Amino acid sequence: MKKVPLLDLQAQYAPLREEIRAAIDRVCDSQYFILGPEVQALEEELARFCGATFAVGVSSGTDALLAALMAAGVGPGDEVVTSAYSFFATAGTVARLGAVPVFVDVERETLNLDAGRAVARITPRTKAILPVHLFGRCADLDPLLEAAGKRGIPVIEDAAQAIGATDGKGRQAGTSGRTGCFSFFPTKNLGGFGDGGLVTTNDPETAETLRMLRVHGMKPKYHHQIVGGNFRLDALQAAVLRVKLKRLPAWSDGRRTNAARYRRLFAEKGLLPRVTLPGDVPGHIYNQFIIRVADRDRLHAHLTQRGVGTEIYYPIPLHLQECFRGLGGRKGDHPNAEAAAADSLALPIYPELTEEQQRSVVAEIADFYGS
Repeated sequence: MKKVPLLDLQAQYAPLREEIRAAIDRVCDSQYFILGPEVQALEEELARFCGATFAVGVSSGTDALLAALMAAGVGPGDEVVTSAYSFFATAGTVARLGAVPVFVDVERETLNLDAGRAVARITPRTKAILPVHLFGRCADLDPLLEAAGKRGIPVIEDAAQAIGATDGKGRQAGTSGRTGCFSFFPTKNLGGFGDGGLVTTNDPETAETLRMLRVHGMKPKYHHQIVGGNFRLDALQAAVLRVKLKRLPAWSDGRRTNAARYRRLFAEKGLLPRVTLPGDVPGHIYNQFIIRVADRDRLHAHLTQRGVGTEIYYPIPLHLQECFRGLGGRKGDHPNAEAAAADSLALPIYPELTEEQQRSVVAEIADFYGS
């Protein structure tokens, strides 16, 4: 069979090549490479797209989280309640500020933060709650927002994998909490030509603080009221993202179409319930299409050998990472996160994926199981 990559950025780039090159030329001709009009225009366009009042471009999704935590005043000795199952930056940014990530298990089905358990972990030292909209599906925020509101602490949404996703009430990811944090890493649904990120907020004071933080806490020039960092977004990245943003709704629809086709193909092959598929809910934008299988590692090796691109997100839950050993996390603390680390596997889901390619992917899985 022909190889099926996990993600084919060449297929995305080909029809956009001339428009993207023109956008890059526009920046080169201006010689304005850091922040500036391209970044401002992107911020305005993304604020409208996400349904937020303000959007502040930053240098990466990690720096979006870091800046949002800094804007919330998180510092040494503070606690931040967050998910035990996510990309490392979710907890790493908390630790970088000298604060303590308080890990909470995820829901078995959604793999998002278990809101009830998260509320139970709030203490007087809790400075923020950091839920993750994992794999493009919105987390249950209402219990978190209610609990946080009563205590006067912010909810910071890690929406790095969820731009354009909506919850059951039609709310966009990244707009319900104090801040929403997004990543434009090239593999994301809206990916740049390198690193880039964004923080959304509806609070003007927070927006102004974020703008200061991204330029070393400077306002006006060479006057530093606070200590920030170099979190600036490049104009070249902004120009590329502006071209791609116009296509994002169609790309999200393409991912949903491919998810629906996977469901049909898995059913036709009789692979259910041996293979557990992600929940089919409105608003899911499928940054990844995650299946759950008991013999994940063997299936992963089989598909790799057959030329099907897959990935394991994530093989070690955060509470068991070596760098967090000092927090006392032990195996068995968060069973749903640990189960996901052992049995989850991402299949190709990018919008340019063809039906023929999907049939090949499912056929190889059926072959593995002798179906």
